[in-house]
Amino acid sequence: MHEHVSDPFVQRAKAEGYRSRASFKLMEIDDRDHLIRPGSVVVDLGAAPGGWSQVAAQRMNGRGRVVALDLLEMTGLHGVEFIQGDFREESVLGRLEELLAGEKVDLVLSDMAPNISGVPVSDQARVMHLAELGLDFSRHWLKPDGAFLVKVFQGYGYEDFVREMREVFRSVLTRKPDASRDRSSEVYLLGKGLKV
Repeated sequence: MHEHVSDPFVQRAKAEGYRSRASFKLMEIDDRDHLIRPGSVVVDLGAAPGGWSQVAAQRMNGRGRVVALDLLEMTGLHGVEFIQGDFREESVLGRLEELLAGEKVDLVLSDMAPNISGVPVSDQARVMHLAELGLDFSRHWLKPDGAFLVKVFQGYGYEDFVREMREVFRSVLTRKPDASRDRSSEVYLLGKGLKV
């Protein structure tokens, strides 16, 4: 708890009005890779409390769409359409697809994480399952030149998932932003350009 409260990114988020320290992860990746553009359609999976949706909406200057989805409640954000539900359920995915109304997506963001049980093998398997679901959604809904940014943890299943990403995207990059804690095995994989 002390580490969290004294974390400089947590303090910055509070001071600058961002919903979470994760906002700075996306800002840093976007500053480098230029993923968020005005006029884009962005889908944010595992959005609550809304740090990534907030950054996406700000950087698009009111031009484009941000559709956010999470199991947890999320306080409304200007310029963000929100669906509350479990992404693993067909009915929730159906609501998301309905909202998109056939419109293809420029960027899929996935900062999804399961509730941690404390059993590392089981937790890692659940993290990778969520990443797989995000990849599957991206495969079907991204525009040909679209991008998918997903949080994963290095460990069991990681290498297999990277291989799978390489089968779907022309380019797969690894990003470890400064706002990620050093001791964490968390990394972000960025897939760009569908291999169609």
